[in-house]
Amino acid sequence: MPNIKFMEIFSAKNIVKRYASHTALDDVSISISKQNVFGLLGPNGAGKTSLIRIMNQITGPDSGELFFEGEKLNQNHISQIGYLPEERGLYKKMEVGEQALYLAQLKGMKRAEAMMKLKEWFEKFEITAWWKKKVEELSKGMQQKVQFIVTVLHEPKLLILDEPFSGFDPINANIIKNEILRLKVNGSTILLSTHNMESVEELCDEIALINKSKKILDGSVKDIRKTYRSNTYEIEFKGNMLGFTTAMWAGAKLLDQRQDGEINRVKVQLLGSNTPNDLLQSVMRVSEIQGLHEIIPTMNDIFIAKVGEGNSVEAQTSLTE
Repeated sequence: MPNIKFMEIFSAKNIVKRYASHTALDDVSISISKQNVFGLLGPNGAGKTSLIRIMNQITGPDSGELFFEGEKLNQNHISQIGYLPEERGLYKKMEVGEQALYLAQLKGMKRAEAMMKLKEWFEKFEITAWWKKKVEELSKGMQQKVQFIVTVLHEPKLLILDEPFSGFDPINANIIKNEILRLKVNGSTILLSTHNMESVEELCDEIALINKSKKILDGSVKDIRKTYRSNTYEIEFKGNMLGFTTAMWAGAKLLDQRQDGEINRVKVQLLGSNTPNDLLQSVMRVSEIQGLHEIIPTMNDIFIAKVGEGNSVEAQTSLTE
C-alpha cells in the first residue's frame, strides 16, 4: 500500500488563463501532496488568485488539466474543498450564528450536526457571546474568525486559505496557525496563499512561487533554503578585529561586523573551496572563538531574490527589443 502522505490530492498541469490581452497564468503546473501545507507565493498580480479561482471552479482555464485525487476536477469535488477568500463574504445584516448555520448547510451539513460543531468551534475561539450579534457589529478580525470556522467546519479534504492572517493581531494569528497545523495532523491538506514569509517558514512543507504569470520556483521549503545557501557564516569571537580580518584575508570575504561589549560578531562568506574548518584554523591563532553558525537564507530572502531576478531579466529583454 502506498503511503497516503505522499500521494497527490491535487495537481494542475500546464494551466493557461488569459483575460483579453493579459495572460494571468502561462503554462503553470503544481502538485500538492496529501496532509501537506503547500504555500502558493508570489507578488501582487502574479497570478495566484487566478489559479485559486480555477481550483475552486469559479472560472475555468483556457488550456491545461486539473485533477483531484487522480480524477479530473469536477463539480462533485466542490464539497471536498474549503475556500477562505482574501475578500471576506459574510452578510453584514445577518446574525453571526444564523449565518454560520446557513453556510454550513450550504456545504451539505445537517442542521443538528452543524449546530453541535459550531458550538465547539465558538467555545474554542472564545466567541460564544457573538452568536446573536450581527456581522456588521464585529471587527475585521472577529469576522475573519467566523469565516475561518465556516470554511473548516465541514472538514474538507483540501483547504484553500487566501491571506488567512490578514486583520489578526499576533495572538489571534498564532491561534489560526495552531489550528492549521492541527488540521494537517488530523488529515487535511492546506493550500496557503500569503505574503507573510515568516508564516511560510513556520507552516509550509512545500511551496510554488509564481511571478508574472509563470512558476519560477517550487519544491520543499527545507530543500529550497539549502539550495540557496551562500556559504555565509556568523562568527563570534574575542580579540582584535584587525588581527582577525588579516588572518582570514585569503579564505573569506567580510560582509558585516559589529561589537557587543568584548564580543565581536562578523558575517563572512567563504571563498572558493574553503571550509569553516579552514577559516577557524586561520583565525584561532589571533582570536578566541565563541561561536560559529551558518546563515541559511530565509524564504523572504529567496522570494525577493527570485522575483527581483525575474523582473531584471524582463527589463533587460525589453531594452534589447
